[in-house]
Parts: sequence; structure tokens; C-alpha cells
Amino acid sequence: MSLESVYREAMALNSIKDMGERETLAKGFFERLNQTDLPEKFNWAAEVFEGMHVKERGNQPALIWTDLDTDAERQFTYAELAANGNKILNFVRKNGVEKGNNLYMLTPIVPETWFASFAGMKGGLVSVPTATSMTEREIQFRFEAYKPDVIVAFEGLTDLVDDALKKADCTPKAKIVLGQKDGWASYPEIDGESADADPADVGKDDVLFCFFTSGTTGLPKRVGHSATSYPVGHLSTAVIQGLEPGDVHHNLSAPGWAKWAWSSFFAPFNLGATATGFNFTALNPEKYIATIAKYKVNSFCAPPTAWRAFVGLDLGKHDFSSMKYSLSAGEPLNPEVIEQWKKTTGTEIRDFYGQTESTAMIGNPPWMEGKMRFGSFGHPSHMYDVILADDEGNEVTQPDEPGHIVIRLSNWRSLGLFHEYIDDPEKTQAAFTNNLYFTGDKASFDKDGYWWFVGRSDDVIKSSDYRVGPFEVESALIEHRAVMEAAVVGSPDPKRYQLVKAYVLLAGGHAPSKELALELFKHTIDVLAKFKIPRIIEFVDELPKTISGKIRRIELRENEEKKKKDEAALPNEYFYHQFPELSSKKK
Repeated sequence: MSLESVYREAMALNSIKDMGERETLAKGFFERLNQTDLPEKFNWAAEVFEGMHVKERGNQPALIWTDLDTDAERQFTYAELAANGNKILNFVRKNGVEKGNNLYMLTPIVPETWFASFAGMKGGLVSVPTATSMTEREIQFRFEAYKPDVIVAFEGLTDLVDDALKKADCTPKAKIVLGQKDGWASYPEIDGESADADPADVGKDDVLFCFFTSGTTGLPKRVGHSATSYPVGHLSTAVIQGLEPGDVHHNLSAPGWAKWAWSSFFAPFNLGATATGFNFTALNPEKYIATIAKYKVNSFCAPPTAWRAFVGLDLGKHDFSSMKYSLSAGEPLNPEVIEQWKKTTGTEIRDFYGQTESTAMIGNPPWMEGKMRFGSFGHPSHMYDVILADDEGNEVTQPDEPGHIVIRLSNWRSLGLFHEYIDDPEKTQAAFTNNLYFTGDKASFDKDGYWWFVGRSDDVIKSSDYRVGPFEVESALIEHRAVMEAAVVGSPDPKRYQLVKAYVLLAGGHAPSKELALELFKHTIDVLAKFKIPRIIEFVDELPKTISGKIRRIELRENEEKKKKDEAALPNEYFYHQFPELSSKKK
């Protein structure tokens, strides 16, 4: 089975209207794909995007973009998107950038993000998507851990980037700014380059993506995805989503996160669909939904926090007759939200699950609509051999018994699974135990095979659509002179699933106060990305620890769950929203 035939079969599969037939054929498709020997060389940008889509649907829209603050609009066909990506690749090559070099993208939701992503794939560069909410310290850490060879950034971040480069002692071969900045090449300079570029000789296992992701302990890990794990692996995502050639797909996610690569790039472009991007400063739910209707979006994916905001609107005044599929990912979505959305659009919001380290591995494909159990995140994709395991790695076979979500590797290695934690063989080895990959999440399944999310099996916090490692937040707090020790956990929240909460043990000479809480909130704002900032600070006299001195975060999490049930409030507990002076800061 050639890879071209794989993509063509996936496109035909998702075009089948009879959902029973589609379900049956999807199982056979992935069973064959799992046993396929992939070609040693594979350049997705050249072979699939250009070799299939540009050649056969070059005049079809590949990207529809708008700015919700200014109402600016730009559209690009498949041929135009490839041409713009080739110009970037030719420009950086003239500056000495070669296959295997690192390409940092610190860009918002703008067309150039799609162009640069294409250029990285075709040129065999290692793309390092980086959220624009990163602070200078976080950028510096990334540059020190994984030196940049070329950077594409928007003008508002260039001062932070230049300072971080200086402190990290890095000198990239090329710096491209979306705007104007001394010492940077302005993006219009690229326009004179050729719209054709030679593809790099890319091996199937060459790492082409590096995502920094939070872990339980230590600073962020570097998840390495290959030339096949994302392009081919995201066929699981596209099948669960249900995208068809020519569909207009929208994903509410920002560049810098794996979910953007999942649902704004690979899933639509794998199958010849149209991606959309809506740039905004602050989410205006009413305008966002109006824009979804305006562009006649067929398939819409958003996190639970956004869905909860959308169903509170007067949805009946919008025309959703083009909507075929609605999807959610991040954490379980409450049934009443699904019901409210269905009343207006006629579509059920289908939940699915995956990680930065994988593609969509569990979910509710289109054939589950009308058969879903609200709150269940579906069934494992046939691309993945997903099972539940106990702490020793033994398979859990009894219904309703919680276990670790693991990917079994003894039968086949799932195509969408990451290859390594870059430059960290110890963490890579720790993640793969006894021919199992442990996701760090727990679930159960019922007697009918529906899977139900239980929670994290480690200390990573899931807040809105983000994962926050406690170590990073604790390290930031301990830098403050008043803090002797800190422990950070997730506190249950009906809107964000969890809020970042810090238990703080003060150093001698300092006492709990509202003023000190404000000082600590301001301190974390200066050094952490906004989604990592503690939303609750509680001053305590001691922290629970093991005999060996490790903080028992599990006990603190249990305390939080009990307090939420009792609706208890403590005198030394302070909430971010209690401080009006922080309203102009990061929210």
C-alpha cells in the first residue's frame, strides 16, 4: 500500500454517507494501515499537499482567514498556500538553513503560520511551535534547551525574543518578523523568492516537530514527532472528525499547541478540506459564532470552555444549515451543553481524546452520532491498540474498573505515537514500560465498551484546554523572597475543569496577608504564561509530605475536592478575581 493510496482511501472513506458502511470500512482501513511497511522516505508537503491536492484541486480554497478585531479577510487556494510556503523555504535556505535545523514559530492565528508550517515540512526542518503567551524566561529556556536556527515571529514579540536570544547566547541563521524590526527580515522581503522549491530528502523517522509539554516534575519535555507520526498519524484524527474533501473545517485553537497542528493543519489538509482561522485579541463568543455561520463551516471543533460560552447565546438567529459535525476535546463536556447545541444546529458535540504525544486515539466518530452516551469520550481508534492497565501494567478487563490509559506496542506500534522525548533517553525509556506507553491519564469502560475519563494519574493540571506542570509554577513562586516552599495542584472548577492552586509556606519574617497574596500574583504574572498563573493562593503552616520528604500533592488534591463539596472558604485563601488591580494584567 503506497502512501498516496492511503490518503486517497481515507478521502473516499470519509465521503461514504452510509455510516454503518463507513464504520466497517474504517476498521479494515486501519487494520491494513497498521500492518503496512511505510516507505523509507516521505515528504508529506511535496507528495500529498502538492503531489495530490495542488495538482488536483489547486484552485480550491485551502485557507480562509479573518481577523475578528478588524474584519480583515484573506483567502488562499491550495496552489497559493504552497507557493507562499515555498517562498519562505527558499528564503531561509539562502540564509544557510538546512534540513534538520530548528524552525521556531512564535506567531498568532495568521496565514503566515500555515505557510511556515508547510515550509518546515517540505524543507525537513524541525518545527517548534511556540505560544505567543510565553514570557521571556520561558522563551529563553526553550532557546537554551533547543537552539533556534530560524525564527518567525510577530512584531510584538521581537523584543522578548531578542532578549531571550542574548541571554541564551544564541544566534539564529535567519529571523523573520511579521511587521518591522531592526535586525530582522521583514516578511514582504520574502515575496520576491521563487514559488517553487525542491523538497528535502526526508526519512520516515526524521523528527520534524518538537512540542514542549508540561510534565509532573522538572521543566517541559520536548515531544518529538516524525515525518510520518503526524502526517500519517492524523488520519485517525480526520476519520474521527469526519472531514470530507471540500469541507470547511474550523478549529478554535491557537498556534503553539499540538491541537492547532492536529485540527487546523493536518486533519483538513490530509483530506483536501478547507481550513479556517479566526484571529482575535479576546474571545467574543457572539462574533465568533456569527463568523462560523458566515463562512458556512461544516465541521467545528472547540474546547469545552468555549462550548459553554456558545450555548449561552441566542443561537437561533444564526444559520447553521451547513453544519455537519461538532467536536470537543480537552475534558468531558456536560450533557446539557450538548443538548442545547443540538437543538439549534441539529448536530451532537462529539468528544474525542489524544495527547501531544499522539494523534486522536479515542473518540466518537460520525457513526456514533445518535448512539453516544453523553460524558463518554467514545471508543479507541483502530489505529491504536489502547487498553487499560493497573499500576503494574497488567491489563484491566473488568467493566467500570478504573485503570491507566496505555497504548500496547506488542501487536503493532501505533503510527500516530511520538518517537521520543528529544535528547532525553531516560524520560523516553520511562514512558515506555513493558511494551506499553503510559499516557498519564486514567479511564474506565462500561459493559458496552464506552470509555469514560477519570482524570490524570499524575500531578499535571488540566485547566481549560491546557496542561500545566506543577513544578514550573512552584519554581516561579519559590523565587519570591517571602516563599519558603510551595505546592501546586488542580482545584475543581465547573468552567475550566481545574484551576491552578498554590499552597504556600512562608519564610520566616513573613505573615499571610491580602497584600502578600497580591504581590505573589503579580510576581507570577511577570514570569509565567497566563494559563500557568495561580488562580488561588492559600497560605499554610505546613505541607503534607512522605517519609522521604516529597510533597503529597494527592492529599492536597483530595482536600480541594472535599472543600468544593463542602463549599468551605478559608481565612488565608485568596483568589485572583478578588484583586481589581490585576484586571489589566494577564487574564
